[in-house]
Amino acid sequence: MLAMPSGTLACPETGRQHRLATQLADMIPGAATVRVGLDDPKQRWPHLHAVVRNESGRILTTNRTTARVAARWILRVWPEADWTRPHVFDLADATLTRSDSVAAGRGR
Repeated sequence: MLAMPSGTLACPETGRQHRLATQLADMIPGAATVRVGLDDPKQRWPHLHAVVRNESGRILTTNRTTARVAARWILRVWPEADWTRPHVFDLADATLTRSDSVAAGRGR
């Protein structure tokens, strides 16, 4: 990371997830969660895929570019996550959870 003239980091680790949540909420109005994985149903091989949902759980229509940018940003903030499984990024509290953990937690 680069330091600014004041000596503070240009992109400190703390708050990075919250900044991402704010950016995605601005970029995709009405978004509450973004599910990211390498399981695009339209591709035969692992391919980056994102599904955006609103507060009521309905899928929001996004164009391909917006969905891919959101997914790439999320992957870059959590490079250590196990991306062999899909994850859900909750914009309200800026947390990332494995999608099977989210489903299990909701009793599905």
